[in-house]
Amino acid sequence: MSEEPEELSARHCVPCEGGTPPLGAEDIAAFLPKVPHWTMQQGPMGDELTRTVSTKDFVSAVQLVDRMTPIAEGEGHHPDLEVGWGRVAIHLTTHAAQGLTPNDFILAAKFDHLIDGT
Repeated sequence: MSEEPEELSARHCVPCEGGTPPLGAEDIAAFLPKVPHWTMQQGPMGDELTRTVSTKDFVSAVQLVDRMTPIAEGEGHHPDLEVGWGRVAIHLTTHAAQGLTPNDFILAAKFDHLIDGT
């Protein structure tokens, strides 16, 4: 895979259905450097990408979520979010695949573009 993060953020999520296979370890290892602010961990639905963003207060955290919402909705791929005072924790996984797919990395790159202004 030779994509740069900007190229990944320019792609669009592809609808998934039950039976969609999750990415294997080799593909995940190739995608992870393209979203350096994210870590992979084991979640309740399998592998997931996570990023916690610090904000100056609760209102700023909610405002960040408000800016993320149309991106997720437009891609038809929705993160699990935890909002608290001064932080937003983002969890991405593809439920239909019970793990990670390219969609998770695409949405992560789009969120990075929003959050980091890249």
